[in-house]
Amino acid sequence: MNDQRAAQKPVTLAEVAKEAGVSQMTASKVMRRTGSISEATREKVRKVAAELGYVPNRLAGALSSRTSDIVAVMLPSINDAIFGDVVSGINAVLRPRGYITFLGETHFDGDVEEEILQTVLSLHPAALILTGGLKRSDNTLKMLSKWSCPTIQIWDDVPGEFDGNIAPSHVEAGRLVARHFVDRTVSHPAYIGAELDKDICADRRRAAYCSELQTCGLRPVEVVRNDLPRRGESGRVLVEEVMQSFPETDAIYCLNDAMALGALAWLHEHGFEVPQQVAVAGFNGISQLHSVRTRLTTVAVERYALGQAVGRSILDALNGKPVQKVTLLDTKLVVGNTT
Repeated sequence: MNDQRAAQKPVTLAEVAKEAGVSQMTASKVMRRTGSISEATREKVRKVAAELGYVPNRLAGALSSRTSDIVAVMLPSINDAIFGDVVSGINAVLRPRGYITFLGETHFDGDVEEEILQTVLSLHPAALILTGGLKRSDNTLKMLSKWSCPTIQIWDDVPGEFDGNIAPSHVEAGRLVARHFVDRTVSHPAYIGAELDKDICADRRRAAYCSELQTCGLRPVEVVRNDLPRRGESGRVLVEEVMQSFPETDAIYCLNDAMALGALAWLHEHGFEVPQQVAVAGFNGISQLHSVRTRLTTVAVERYALGQAVGRSILDALNGKPVQKVTLLDTKLVVGNTT
């Protein structure tokens, strides 16, 4: 079986064209979704290609035309539901127009982003979608400065040298939670976070939260561990540290919803009444997808809408239309029963 597979050669476009009874040029246009070709012919060529198991050589096409139908999307984590919804929104706009997304996972690591970008650019992408909030390497910045395809940055609301930025306001997100706690007359607020040395946007939220509280005469406790992941188990670890070291704490803002849910679990297990004794808030709105009885107070981000906005900006840039330099999404505090 292995010898048979090794001897087999990939189906060529010429074979597809011959079987479908069309020219190779026509078959090529069908595969690339271009040209004025009847739907009946398109359907016939696609059917033959599927039956033969034909796989287009996108790299060869990219090298010959200096571009491709690939839109590269660089994400911090494919496990984060935030970015899964964003990609769904991007695909909803780009796929019907014939573009395919190529995902790269950076883990908020500038060196990893650089490695992935080198591979991505070798495919001559039609456009790039980068995630801001991380420290980019000098080599990455050089590569980007010499590449001319449309580039949109998501998540970071501070404009860079890109065609556009689409993001929530991280400063406003931090301020919203601070004002909410003040309105609830808390007296000993705290903040817990992880990997803030990598996630610049999260650190911006933290700073805005603390600054807003200080203007109201409150001094928040900050417990941050950069050696822990931004996940639920970290929320459990850090809230335990807060409550043991600062037992008077009566409100906690967490880096994200995952950490907030971990913090809530620990508080419930150890007999703390939420929100009567300790209020808890998060960020990103992911917890709303899993709410049954506990509805976490959070700053919700319209993740799917963000992806759609990015897709539309990419299409505008590809068609030579102007793209807004910074597009801020609505920042909305969703009050649950944890504050």
